[in-house]
Amino acid sequence: MRILVLGATGFLGRHTASRLRALPGAHVRVAGRAPAAGPPSGPARAELPPVDLAAADPGRLAALLREAAPDVVVNCAGAVGGSAVTLTAVNARGPAVLCEALSTAAPDARLVHLGSAAEYGPAEARLPVGEGAPARPLGLYGASKLAGTLAVTGSGLDAVVLRVFNPVGPGAPAASLPGRLAAELRRAGPDDRVRTGDLSAHRDFVDPRDVAEAVALAVTAPRPLPAVLNIGSGTARPVRDVAEGLLRAAGFTGPVGDRVAEDGDGSPRSAAVPWQQADITAAGRTLDWVPRHSFTESLTDLWAATAPATEPVP
Repeated sequence: MRILVLGATGFLGRHTASRLRALPGAHVRVAGRAPAAGPPSGPARAELPPVDLAAADPGRLAALLREAAPDVVVNCAGAVGGSAVTLTAVNARGPAVLCEALSTAAPDARLVHLGSAAEYGPAEARLPVGEGAPARPLGLYGASKLAGTLAVTGSGLDAVVLRVFNPVGPGAPAASLPGRLAAELRRAGPDDRVRTGDLSAHRDFVDPRDVAEAVALAVTAPRPLPAVLNIGSGTARPVRDVAEGLLRAAGFTGPVGDRVAEDGDGSPRSAAVPWQQADITAAGRTLDWVPRHSFTESLTDLWAATAPATEPVP
């Protein structure tokens, strides 16, 4: 099976490409906006020239797809921050261009696209959100991701959108709250406090390795698949638990408030979406997928992955 992973240099893309390389008989090629790192897979070179879907010409992308001749394309490319131009170009235009190029060059290939829980917006009361819930994104990020999802689901391709909730685990970028907290706690002295906004909002955190496993199952699943599947843990927990888990992983046993002060500027989205939890029933039924990594394991591995050469005393 020939698999092309786009966005392979990003947080979820790296985990996904690693998991797909372990599939029996898989020939994985990868491409991202930056040159990809990692071992080649199969007899040919695994890395394609850098591909930036935000600026890609559909015709040139179609030519690249003809050369790669994929059986499956996995799109992990996305932007979580930046200007309005960046968000709409990467998250909305990118998937649309990819679908147009696939329709021309590889119309029989399966497309697995990573969406976002931000597409849903506020939950109805404190109930798990299912794939049939209305999409009411509050900000441009969620709206741009929803536009990308609509491009994929309306393309007529053999496609599925895996709507990922809040990924947390090794390699979390500094643009994410877990990644930023881990980095700031590393830099802080033993008596220093890290400042955050209010951490009382509840989110559904999922390990990137579990996301990668869901992708692998979607890649190999018999046809057809539902248009959208939620990928989360199925549990809502306070964001404050992220700070507590990182401190426990660091060996700090005192009150969380001794090291984390919630008196800084908070996220407007957290205030507008105070509670979110995935209903993952459909992913379990369709893909036989369940999350395997515990929240504690995800944070412990995130903390370990950020360790400097010389570990300071917590």
